[in-house]
Amino acid sequence: MSVVVVGGNDRMAARYKDICREYNCKAKVFTQMPSDFEKQLGSPDLMVVFTDTVSHKMVRVVNRRSERGNIPVLRIHNASAAALKKALDSGTEQLLNGRG
Repeated sequence: MSVVVVGGNDRMAARYKDICREYNCKAKVFTQMPSDFEKQLGSPDLMVVFTDTVSHKMVRVVNRRSERGNIPVLRIHNASAAALKKALDSGTEQLLNGRG
């Protein structure tokens, strides 16, 4: 499964990738917006957005990409490691049950 994490803290980017690896997920982490952000998103199985640390412009790009590709988006206010684990628990469960 592939996951894109949007937002969060710069110092936690490596930790976010490690957590995704624990869930057997390939992860891309974007704590800041690169110039070709929409192209770099690709077609993941799940997108996780940390809403407290992300720009409105990044959220608009994620929403547009989600609608085009029918990709589930989990929005989380807290950008902690525990919040990401909880999101991956619920996100993988939704995908396995076909609700994604």
